[in-house]
Amino acid sequence: MDVLRTPDERFADLPDFAYTPHYLDHDGLRQHYVDEGPRDAAVTALCLHGEPSWAYLYRKMLPVFTAAGIRVVAPDFFGFGRSDKPVDEGWYGFDRHRASMLQLVERLDLNNILLVCQDWGGLIGLTLPPAMPERFTRLLVMNTGLGTGTVTEGFRQWRAYCNSQPDLAVGKLMQRGTPGMTAAEAAAYDAPFPSMRHKAGVRAFPNLVPDADDAAGAATSREAAAFWRERWAGESFMAIGMADPVLGAPAMRALHQQIRNCPPPLEIAEAGHFVQEWGDGVARAALARFKLG
Repeated sequence: MDVLRTPDERFADLPDFAYTPHYLDHDGLRQHYVDEGPRDAAVTALCLHGEPSWAYLYRKMLPVFTAAGIRVVAPDFFGFGRSDKPVDEGWYGFDRHRASMLQLVERLDLNNILLVCQDWGGLIGLTLPPAMPERFTRLLVMNTGLGTGTVTEGFRQWRAYCNSQPDLAVGKLMQRGTPGMTAAEAAAYDAPFPSMRHKAGVRAFPNLVPDADDAAGAATSREAAAFWRERWAGESFMAIGMADPVLGAPAMRALHQQIRNCPPPLEIAEAGHFVQEWGDGVARAALARFKLG
């Protein structure tokens, strides 16, 4: 299998992200994760990014969590960040990415987990607690959904756009959705992708969203929806980037109805899809709700 690994020098001197990389081996593929805060912390925040970002997306939330004594684990999905990048777009799949996250939780033996998720981080992340409910106690969820087999017209338009951009300008996309993002921050989102060949995961992910009842991941996501409605016993906090045209208020209010005992969401009028760019305030509000720190 043809696999690319982004050179380490691409990640030098990133704004507000001077964290030591850590790696897990998955059958010869190297997966990167950030691991900050005390290893014996009472609570671990598992922070899952989406498309086309990477763990850098959590740079504004991570210090808030660690200052509260929380351990933070923020992995990169394969194809993103500092994780290995298979070149074959057909290699990428819902079940494969989900399995890698389940393995990460088990191999790091994470417990009392605060799941922090957005976009694909939620599509995958929201299916993890049903498989290991004893490990998860809290949820912080931002603009995402469950891939139960139905998608909106807004998503179809986004997918069509992505399919028309085989060399998607990742940094420019992130900057367009985040007023005030600096050129250096936008460049940090481009760092994992020195060439178009490194973007197989970026191209693949929009086409992996389950869009039919029998699509890969749809049945698992429907089972997860039942878990969140009927069996979830932990605490929850939702933040909505109201300026998101694809997974904004309508989608998130629908998801809110699926999460048992979820309090009214925090609505951020100016925030777009990548809510973590407003993450300092979101993290502080969530910790206050959870009475942590």
